[in-house]
Amino acid sequence: MTLLSKSKYLIGLQCLRYFWVSLHEKDRIPEVDMATQHKFDQGHLVGQLAKQLFPEGIDIPEADFKQNLEKTKEFIKLKKPLFEPAFMVGNLYSRADILVPIKDEWDILEVKSGTKVKDINIHDVSFQKHVYELAGLKIRKCFLLHINNEFVKKGEINPKDILTKEDITKEVEAVTGIKDRITTMLSAMEDEICPDIKISKDCKDPYDCPLEDECWGFLPSASVFDLCRGGKKCFQLYEDGIIRISDIPHEYKLTDKQGIQHQCEKTGKVYVHKEGIKHFLSPLKGTLYYLDFETFRTAIPILDGTKPYQQIPFQWSLHVDNGKSVKHYEFLYDSQEDPREEFLKSLKKVLGSSGAIITYNQSFEIARLKEMASEYPEYKDWVESVVGRVVDLWLPFRNFHYYNPVQKGSSGLKKVLPAITGKDYSKLDIADGDTACLSYLNMIYGDNKGDKKVRKDLLKYCKLDTEAMVWIVEELKKLVK
Repeated sequence: MTLLSKSKYLIGLQCLRYFWVSLHEKDRIPEVDMATQHKFDQGHLVGQLAKQLFPEGIDIPEADFKQNLEKTKEFIKLKKPLFEPAFMVGNLYSRADILVPIKDEWDILEVKSGTKVKDINIHDVSFQKHVYELAGLKIRKCFLLHINNEFVKKGEINPKDILTKEDITKEVEAVTGIKDRITTMLSAMEDEICPDIKISKDCKDPYDCPLEDECWGFLPSASVFDLCRGGKKCFQLYEDGIIRISDIPHEYKLTDKQGIQHQCEKTGKVYVHKEGIKHFLSPLKGTLYYLDFETFRTAIPILDGTKPYQQIPFQWSLHVDNGKSVKHYEFLYDSQEDPREEFLKSLKKVLGSSGAIITYNQSFEIARLKEMASEYPEYKDWVESVVGRVVDLWLPFRNFHYYNPVQKGSSGLKKVLPAITGKDYSKLDIADGDTACLSYLNMIYGDNKGDKKVRKDLLKYCKLDTEAMVWIVEELKKLVK
């Protein structure tokens, strides 16, 4: 018998096609990537922390499905908090994070590694409540235990301090239509043919669907979904039968940036606004400093003085162009201690006291610098002087003063670099920020401690981020000569 579990129910809420495939053709679903697995791992750690709130609680083994059900029936009589108890009623199956007895009733405690209550959490708990009540339990209240993002680590973590308990009973009880949705999903489970579901905004809400490449693969290059900040407009065009950007009628209302995209797709030419680029380049005189940071963050803070999900800088790359030659400097912290003071100290030695500091999307580097200055006040004046020198290379691309159809509506560095230089990140083993962050965590705190290859790959990746900016500025200068 195929069961409708809580996880499958949530998949069905998002997409019946994904739901059907997850039951009948699992091989079509790609393996989870490193970033997704990290989220799962973080959730597991938060779940273990939550159990410490109930020292008298009983942990029911999860691995053996039948044993879990049997042990739940046995332990439910003890009227003690239960971790991972499972209930099956007909085709419905649900396992709770924590059930807490209150006299003859029970409270549901769902544990999440996020920092607030989301709609999907309400639907999650509503399914649980439905199943538990069918199994004969009287549910008193429903709660979400989530991360308190104002918590600051100081020594050993007390779960009462880092976890916030939020009453969601009213929201759960306000959910309607659950029986109808269950009926629809049970019916879909029995279908031999995969449901034909059109692409929609639900493909990314509440989570990115792993079947996205399969479902969206029919779209041509430069489809209307590549429109810069297209939003609802993309789906409206699609519903109107317009699929390619180049096929959008001239009378259709587009933003200035979308209009440039439209023009470039129709002509196949690159758009260059020379005056805008000249204006951006004009202050870039004398010695130029091209700077990039890499950071990590975790749900449960590792370092004293830090908060959940706080970005912790651990690496920087700097290319210095004095007009005659370009020299590279780099820093990568190798210890489990707090990297931030050494990060600042090493950067101060090579950043000079004058000259433009070029970053890509400056808000990220500026925010990290200010956070570190708050933690290390002796660097405050220096950080203020550095922030005053920062120039954002993102601006000419965000403003569409340069646009190449290769960018597909994006002004991100990894789209701009191949568009303007023909170079890219494809030869790197670490080629994006998420992979860099997780590889570093694994190298310093995880199973790959001291891995020399990972260290080498991290240095290559961060170096390319700043070298890419050097190349891009060179190309911009050529365009306006």
